[in-house]
Amino acid sequence: MNKRRKNKLSRLTAPYIVWMLIFTVIPLALVVYFSLTTTDGHFTLQNLKNIGEYTPVFLSSIKLAAISTVLCLLLGYPFAYIISKVKASKQMVFMIFIMLPMWINFLLRTYAWMTLLENNGIINKFLGLFGIGPFQMINTQGAVVLGMVYNFLPYMIIPIFNVITKIDKSVIEAAQDLGASNAKVMGRVIFPLSMPGIVSGITMVFVPAVSTFIISTMLGGGSNLMIGDLIELQFLGGSYDPNLGSALSLVLMILILISMGIMNEFDSGEGEVMSL
Repeated sequence: MNKRRKNKLSRLTAPYIVWMLIFTVIPLALVVYFSLTTTDGHFTLQNLKNIGEYTPVFLSSIKLAAISTVLCLLLGYPFAYIISKVKASKQMVFMIFIMLPMWINFLLRTYAWMTLLENNGIINKFLGLFGIGPFQMINTQGAVVLGMVYNFLPYMIIPIFNVITKIDKSVIEAAQDLGASNAKVMGRVIFPLSMPGIVSGITMVFVPAVSTFIISTMLGGGSNLMIGDLIELQFLGGSYDPNLGSALSLVLMILILISMGIMNEFDSGEGEVMSL
């Protein structure tokens, strides 16, 4: 019986294993191979050594991604908390409005912000009615951060909302019965218990933000180069160098894995109610 069950389990998992091999393991192996070889296929570490020249790009990408993540958290947590307190029917409406922009093509959403932020755009024309501006908003780091916050904010709101709605109301009522004020209930009960959602939200925002290239290209105007832009240039730009591009991709993957590991450390042991 056990043998038949194992055979059945093997047949069920076979498609998943094949899928992982074709679309995950093999591509990762190719990235590692090209990053450690020359165009002639000889082993070299020069590609990894050359990455040092692009340290400012890495630091700039991490900085902009971190700023975007913090802004998403500051905006997303209060919004998720407010939604969790309304009726279930209204929660559905709010979630639809949050997810509605995600149904629109990513490029179209970014093009829309280009129209809004350019020197002759809608925002500057509106300000011009009051004799203000025009301001240089497009092709700036602020525009890149704005684009990332707009596109990735739902990834912060949804996991936090899901965790907050699952908090047992009796725990909150017990804290209130013990004399805790609303501020203490928020700081010592709700916030610690919602930490898994915060960790998930930070991970889901920071990872795509640090590796983005469309937003920085369209809203940054090429003057605010990020890691994703640099990798794209190695494969599609004039400086065609897939080996260096693979080395940059490898370092980016390691950076993402490190950030995810750090967030998992914060997540472990969290979710316990602090003593009142």
